[in-house]
Amino acid sequence: MTATTPIDAVRLPDPYPYYAHLVAERPFAHDEEIGAWVAADAAAVHAVLGSGALRVRPPGEPVPRGIVATPAGEVFADLVRMTDGTVQGRLKTVVVDALARADTAHAARLAARFTREALEAGGEVPWDELMFEVPARVVAALAGLTDGADREAARSIAAFVQCIPASATPAQQRAAAVAAGRVRELLRPGLGGENDGLLGELVRAADRASWPHLAPLLSNAVGFLSQTYDATAGLVGNTLVALARGADGSDIGALVREVVRYDAPIQNTRRFAAAPFVHGGRAVESGQQILVLLAAANRDPAVNPDPHELSPGRVNPMIFTFGASSHRCPGEALASALAAAIVTELRTAGLSSTDTPTYRPLANARIPHL
Repeated sequence: MTATTPIDAVRLPDPYPYYAHLVAERPFAHDEEIGAWVAADAAAVHAVLGSGALRVRPPGEPVPRGIVATPAGEVFADLVRMTDGTVQGRLKTVVVDALARADTAHAARLAARFTREALEAGGEVPWDELMFEVPARVVAALAGLTDGADREAARSIAAFVQCIPASATPAQQRAAAVAAGRVRELLRPGLGGENDGLLGELVRAADRASWPHLAPLLSNAVGFLSQTYDATAGLVGNTLVALARGADGSDIGALVREVVRYDAPIQNTRRFAAAPFVHGGRAVESGQQILVLLAAANRDPAVNPDPHELSPGRVNPMIFTFGASSHRCPGEALASALAAAIVTELRTAGLSSTDTPTYRPLANARIPHL
């Protein structure tokens, strides 16, 4: 299979020759087939992600129509990753402050324990549980959910994330609304009183920033779980595939950090023009959208020497996987710690991936079937 569009590339066994062609020949160009501009090289991706003329959502539809006036819509409207502007900037400061204080060593220990428990249950290897549910359970546990509530939150968040893609069906949007309401119910008690976990850090960060509103804090606590879901699953899976293809596994933490760049779990994102945007002499008109190829920019030789070499311990790599500027995801350290812990436990158990997986039919996340 060869790529016909930048979206098809996500599911290819090896999309990177196609991305390299775009970086070299079409670093910023309009793609008629997908009806969007495509930013491929590091300069274009950096310019797009840092532009004040571009938004993370269409200006006329800040919340997907199918979830407006539902719990899922209320959560979506408050997520710092889905909003722009001054208020978003203030709330993002709170979220970044809280996540910076997350205990990644404790998170890794939880991930290792949950992985062992899943394997000890016997039967076929529960790959989906290991890749998706274990990381979400860890974040739920960091937020204070235990005694089965962590599992319930992880499974509910699986339904919530289905409302985020533009391809979400009405049935998925209805399920997401129910799931969002339930996760909020589970998390809400942790925002009151003393809490030494992630929710306590969120409240204390809000106090330090003089942020007065509780509801957006709760929404972004839901966001902690949702952002963990696909990204960490892809990072676990792509690291296992790298090992199966002969990658150096002597330092799993270093390998995971390089896989973040080399085989990005989140391959692309989008921006929408609220005002004209110009890059490289090419003009994007208001109302048009840009597909931002994070994975292609990661392998731009202008910013990463020998970009197609998998080099754990690479010095000062330029990585776009977690975004940049005001929408850079602050969860990179946590996601990397979780993935490294899960992969380490799987190797200890003698489990490995195929080196020729197929990939899930997703528009922006590169997650192998294991």
